[in-house]
Amino acid sequence: MFHHTPTFIKQLHPALSLQQLNEIPVIVLEHAVGKAVIALQGAHLLSWQPHFAKQDLLWLSEIEPFKLGSAIRGGIPVCYPWFKDNGTPAHGYARITNWQLSQWQMDAENAALTFSLLDEHQLVEASLKMEFGEACRLTFTHYRTEPAQLALHSYFNIGDIAQTTLYGLPKTALDTLSGQQVCVPSPRTFEQEVDAVYSAENPISHIDDKAQQRIIDVEHLNASDIVVWNPWQKPTGNMSQNGYQTMLCVETSRISRPLQQGESVQAIIRLQR
Repeated sequence: MFHHTPTFIKQLHPALSLQQLNEIPVIVLEHAVGKAVIALQGAHLLSWQPHFAKQDLLWLSEIEPFKLGSAIRGGIPVCYPWFKDNGTPAHGYARITNWQLSQWQMDAENAALTFSLLDEHQLVEASLKMEFGEACRLTFTHYRTEPAQLALHSYFNIGDIAQTTLYGLPKTALDTLSGQQVCVPSPRTFEQEVDAVYSAENPISHIDDKAQQRIIDVEHLNASDIVVWNPWQKPTGNMSQNGYQTMLCVETSRISRPLQQGESVQAIIRLQR
């Protein structure tokens, strides 16, 4: 359930409209396959609820102010062309830059939207294709000549972090809180702040959301890394004090092995039925 109420601006197609959330224009998809909301700032998928799902698959902060030029807390931010503090602003400029909806295709069983990030010469730096059907498939393609890092910083909506188990990860990870490579349990449960970068040697992660009695599968194709993050009780911008209890980030990433020109990465998100 999408808890923010956008203002209608324009119908683009029977299943597609342009709307506004405070200062941020959003594309709203209302299709037989389900409902999605995408901010043009950052080509940022804010919400995806398949037609058969009782709850949104993505978590979005209930106190997000939707300010132009400010990163949005939740959904799937695109961290590009660098990750964390490898440049300024942190996590790259793509997530605070307006992208263009450059193409869409609709049929009875699928909806596909392609967003393009343009440089100052109006040339494509990157594209993000979102395909919605039985699964949500995100395909990011890097067109810049310089190598670049990427993280599809996916915030998943869970009923209770204390009742959530993450399966499919290796037993070692870089703990970014300490800067050390550490041994970690797999499967992983959560009882404190986690900020860890794993090798993506196993391309599928399973989020067992016991509180909502569902399993979300996340497939990471051509990724080098999977980032797992939950801030726990650490104060976090545009997140309520208890926001951490209902979210878990499992991010499809290319951090240790930057993208080369023309390369693509895919994240495929499925709700087990």
